[in-house]
Parts: sequence; C-alpha cells; structure tokens
Amino acid sequence: MTTLDATRAELGLLVLYLNKAEARDKICRAIQYGSKFVSNGEPGTAQNVDKSTSLARKVFRLFKFVNDLHGLISPPPQGTPLPLILLGKSKNALLSTFLFLDQIVWAGRTGIYKNKERAELIARISLYCWLGSSACGTLVELGELQRLSKSMKKLERELKHKDKYEDEQYQIKLQKSNERLLSLIKSAMDIVVAVGLLQLAPKKVTPRVTGAFGFVTSLISCYQLLPAPAKSKMA
Repeated sequence: MTTLDATRAELGLLVLYLNKAEARDKICRAIQYGSKFVSNGEPGTAQNVDKSTSLARKVFRLFKFVNDLHGLISPPPQGTPLPLILLGKSKNALLSTFLFLDQIVWAGRTGIYKNKERAELIARISLYCWLGSSACGTLVELGELQRLSKSMKKLERELKHKDKYEDEQYQIKLQKSNERLLSLIKSAMDIVVAVGLLQLAPKKVTPRVTGAFGFVTSLISCYQLLPAPAKSKMA
C-alpha cells in the first residue's frame, strides 16, 4: 500500500467518524468543558465559547431521548441479576428524562419558551436527572466488573497451566473488563461534573474542576466512539 493509499484510508475513517452525530457532539463537549476550565467562571472569550457551545450541543441532542427510552423498554441480556437490571433501567429512565427536559431548556435559552423562571427550574431538574443517571451508571459498571472478575477467575482455574492470554475467550473477557473500567471512570467523573454544574459543592467543585473533569470524560467518550480496529488476516 502506497503512502497516498494509506492517507486516503485514514482520511476515510476520519470522515466516517466525524459523520457520527454523537462524535461531533462529544468533540463539541470537549470544547465546551475545555473553555469552562480556561474561564474558571470568569467573563470573557472562554466563557462565551463555553455558553455558545453548550447551546449548540442541545441541537445535536434533539429527540435523542428516544434512544434511552428504547433501552428502557428493551429486554435485558440473559443472566443479568435483578439489581443490575433495575439500576440499568433507572439509568435509562433518568437519562431519557434529562434529554427530554434539555429540549425545553434549549427552547427557553433561544427565546422560543418565554417563561425564563420555569425554564431555569427545568434546567436544574434535568441536571439532577443526569446526576442520578451517572450514579446508576457507576453502580452498574461496578456490578458488571465484579461479575466479569468472577468469570475470569473461574476461567483461569479451568485453564490451569495454560497461558491465559492465548485463550480467545479470556482475551474477550479481558477486553470487556477494560471497556467496563473505562466506562466506570467516565461515569464516576461525570458525577463530579453534575455536582459542579448544580453548584452543590461550590468551594470544592469550582468551574475549573468541573471543566477539567468534563474535558476528560469528553475525551473518553470520543475514544469510545472510535471504530474498532480491523483484525488482520493471515495469508
């Protein structure tokens, strides 16, 4: 493969990635929270970028609440314990409510919805829903990691003296475990972001802390949306 072909292939993957509405939203999110970190709540260019990007992202999320509504009514994977099912459904319900209410917030900030006081109240309720969904998500990931850990230990005992890293089933479980761990870190950090946006601990979770945590979770989301690398075939 020539250098031009390789460049063309890489650009093709980049185009596919940027064509995803979710990817563009997360890139905008990184800009938003990066600006919040720089501004630290002080008026100026960075704060203007933070506010304008936040408003623009709400357009990306119009009708996105349907995704989690679908997840809410979809049957859970077989073998999932009841507590994890309930936590997962609670996460879907809270996130769907957050995204639905966020549309009213957008309407309020663009002047379509005229009642400013009610719009601000709805904005606060929506953030509490996001805080709740992040907490549920954290607990789900912890539970799933525990289940994976038990499953991997059982497999290790079955493999005995064999190299576990050469076993395909073990590799799949290890990959899932790494993905779950990354999602756990993201969910836990998003709790801090929600606390910062709600100003529940203004002295500890300042706009700069909120911006830093939000920027990191945005980068994690961007990474999670990357296409899976194609497996090379043996000749």
